[in-house]
Amino acid sequence: MRAGGRRSALAGCLVLAALTCLGGCVSFPQTEALLAATPRDLPRQVELTEVPFHRQHDFLCGPAALAMAFNAAGVKGDVESLTPLVYLPGRQGSLQAEMLGATRRSGLLAYTLAPRLEDLLRELAAGTPAVVLVNFSFKSAPVWHYAVVVGYDLDKREVIVRSAGRSRDLWSFGFLEFFWQDSNYWAMLALPPARLPATAREAEYAAAAAALEQASRPREARASYLALLGRWPDNLAGLIGLGNVEYALKDRAGAERAFRRASEAHPESAAAFNNLAHVLAEAGRLPEAEQAARRAVALGGPLLPQSQKTLEEILGRK
Repeated sequence: MRAGGRRSALAGCLVLAALTCLGGCVSFPQTEALLAATPRDLPRQVELTEVPFHRQHDFLCGPAALAMAFNAAGVKGDVESLTPLVYLPGRQGSLQAEMLGATRRSGLLAYTLAPRLEDLLRELAAGTPAVVLVNFSFKSAPVWHYAVVVGYDLDKREVIVRSAGRSRDLWSFGFLEFFWQDSNYWAMLALPPARLPATAREAEYAAAAAALEQASRPREARASYLALLGRWPDNLAGLIGLGNVEYALKDRAGAERAFRRASEAHPESAAAFNNLAHVLAEAGRLPEAEQAARRAVALGGPLLPQSQKTLEEILGRK
């Protein structure tokens, strides 16, 4: 299924007799590239033995995979409790959107990996299991399945997977790549909010933190924004987001600091100046608030009506 050009894959857990070997004519570019130039800093073997196993029954591979990822991140959950959050009875499976949304609503940061085998292995080496989405059938009649990768062995060229009824399944790199490619190599992490992924990308992590804020988890979002800013101190989305959650948590001084940092690091940001003006006005510092509001109006852009309203409210209080 596709919506707006993006695949929204539905996964149900069917018990299949998967292929035990792949034809010699099949190419595995990611596997071949990784083995041809294996990064020296990547450990040869990793296995996250502490990740609990939740058996996947019927079409409940989504809830089971999330339960394993949640438990590894220190959050309680099992197949029974997570099924109502992600399972769509009419579709007999779980969409990626539900998997990501349930993760955020549970107070964890949901992060989608770059579609690369190396990134998957790097996260495992950093101690984080990954949920992967594979298709065990043809593109025209897909059979989607979520599994949890908990380790790998570069010498044996295989990954260690919790899947269906198997707590320790061994898949060759080629096997994983072949069945993973139809989801565009989709994989996700469920992380404690203050923890950056080993393969964190600035824009993608900022979006993940913002999604946690939008899921009405301001404290967890604050931890994620602080982690983001610890790596990228001038990230505009992080500074604005931190100011917003500090304001929501009634820390007006913290909100002012974040918005002021945003306005200094990004003097072209109308949002930074408008938000700073709002917080300063609430504190009764009207001359400073007026100055910030006028700067926001001068910058114009899509926020101009909101900036004008802020300025008018400040002038009305003088």
